Amino acid sequence: MGILNRNPHFTSAQVVQITGITPRQLQWWDEQKIVVPARSGRNRSYTYEDLAELAVMSELRRKGFSLQQLRKVVRFLKKEFGRRLYEKASSGVQYHLLAGGRKFFLRTSAEQVVQLLKDSLQPLLGVCLSDAVTRVRSQVEALGGGKKAPLPAFFAGEGGLWAGKRAS
Repeated sequence: MGILNRNPHFTSAQVVQITGITPRQLQWWDEQKIVVPARSGRNRSYTYEDLAELAVMSELRRKGFSLQQLRKVVRFLKKEFGRRLYEKASSGVQYHLLAGGRKFFLRTSAEQVVQLLKDSLQPLLGVCLSDAVTRVRSQVEALGGGKKAPLPAFFAGEGGLWAGKRAS
């Protein structure tokens, strides 16, 4: 399917171009069940949902997260959101994931992030989940020749705050 279809699916080559992940890394994350795409024979087919998660995982990996930590992040986000990341990350609510030691924190405002950083007794790594979704959309639009790519309704956001929660 093409990039500008209503429910687009992306090839591995397109995912590599959009996210900057290497083909081998993409294959490895599929094998390790970090992000599992649909399959048609030997071909992988990725959705916007997969792209959003891959963008976040890629950013966390660049910041030094191990594969084990990525698995924990995926579990943490599913627990906090009650579903996949893409269903909550939106331009309306800025979700910030911070990690320190064995704990993960999810905040929804810059003030909450600053307060957590002030109160923390250890260094924290952070990533804005909403920004990752926005970057994916921009990359998809760029591939589509600058035309606006239609996004599923979940990118418009549902609201809902999960601030203040943390995993043990």
